[in-house]
Amino acid sequence: MSRAGLACAAAAAVIAAAAGALSGGAGHLTHARDIVAALVSPAAGQSADEPIYYQDPDGKPVYSPTPKTTADGRAFRAVPPAADLNFDDVEEAAAPAAAAPAPMTAGGERKIKYYRNPMGLADTSPVQKKDSMGMNYIPVYEGEDSDDGSVSLSPQKIQRTGVKSERAAMRLIRTTIRAPGAIQLDERRVSVIAMRSESFIQNVANVTTGSKVGKGEPLMQVYSPTISSAAAEYVATINSKTTGGIASYGRGSRQRLVNLDVPEAAIAAMEKGGPVPTVLQWSAPRDGIVLERNAIEGARANPGDVLFRIADISQVWALVDVAERDLGALSVGQAVSVRARGYPGRVFEGRVSVIYPQVNRDTRTARLRIELPNPDMALLPEMYLDAEIDTGNPQPVLAVPDSAVLDSGERQVVLVQQGEGRFAPRDVKLGHRGGGYVELRSGVSDGEAVVVSANFLIDAESNLKAALKSFSDAGAAK
Repeated sequence: MSRAGLACAAAAAVIAAAAGALSGGAGHLTHARDIVAALVSPAAGQSADEPIYYQDPDGKPVYSPTPKTTADGRAFRAVPPAADLNFDDVEEAAAPAAAAPAPMTAGGERKIKYYRNPMGLADTSPVQKKDSMGMNYIPVYEGEDSDDGSVSLSPQKIQRTGVKSERAAMRLIRTTIRAPGAIQLDERRVSVIAMRSESFIQNVANVTTGSKVGKGEPLMQVYSPTISSAAAEYVATINSKTTGGIASYGRGSRQRLVNLDVPEAAIAAMEKGGPVPTVLQWSAPRDGIVLERNAIEGARANPGDVLFRIADISQVWALVDVAERDLGALSVGQAVSVRARGYPGRVFEGRVSVIYPQVNRDTRTARLRIELPNPDMALLPEMYLDAEIDTGNPQPVLAVPDSAVLDSGERQVVLVQQGEGRFAPRDVKLGHRGGGYVELRSGVSDGEAVVVSANFLIDAESNLKAALKSFSDAGAAK
């Protein structure tokens, strides 16, 4: 039977015995202990040194209940009961790792410091003894434990547990913040056409909501008694041949027309000797899209009534909401990539222009304003988008894979490979994360190898040895 089969059979017997003990009381518990002791002890009539099975000489997981040879004629290694019951690796007992030489006794044997419980309990003994189940305590030799919590592993155990290491190196940490948002108009690029005096709309151009218009393009013709009166006064002043005071009065008449928002082209025509206009033509003040049209032919327009609303969307804003925790990594001027949901695969590039000084107390998000060029008018107001903000450090920093860090919440530790199968815990201070790596601001030097796989197993063994050592030190002090 293979070693794995023997272990399974023993475990099944232990479980059955324990179940009987729990249901039968103290007497049955004693009986269960006897059963376990019988399972882990040599069979009756069997010598303590008589092999219980044979293992491949190379340490491979190949076993035989009888003597056997390999294909190349080498004999399998005999495994006695004492070696099989050792919870350390059989390979380690046969060939210890080539670490620093351990202290030796006068007879050339390794010096035993103390014995620990075979089941991993926090119980040590200065002399060899058995536990309540009849299992021998495991010797701990000088040099196998250290004050720094380091732990030694044999090459076989490192291979079986999948321990992998990677060197700390200078890397670029790329951290991307992703946030949803929507397109909004640039407030500085919106114009409203409204009358400043009582007027009547004579005619409206063929312009509707959504139409594209250019700067200076005619929108409507308007008659206003107030504007006509001011225009007549200004023309009379221009045509006057009087001096000084009248000229100053003429400048006041022109300013009155400007205050009534009369188009500059109409004022220039008067100054060139044109007649007093009765109907004025209003034009588009900028290139853009007609967002609102309220002008109706023949309608009366009161002062302040909005007749047209035009917006230039050649540049727009993207308003996005980022999580409060990400605010510390954001700054004005950072590059942003925007993907509109209406244009899959297309990326619009912009920069953070404003970080609004307020956090939404319901969503715990802050708002950013991103200015986006929109030369082809593809981005429209209220269009949904997804923004990606690169907050990575442009300079390389010392970093290791995320998996290398053991984080308890209050303490962050990495296991540093010291060579010859030894690993030591090292406290570190972390920085930015991104791309599967984390920045190390202290604790590890460039080029040191840290464990990135199976580090939890090494950390558990290191903690166990530290706990056992504290118990042994306390027992020695008594």
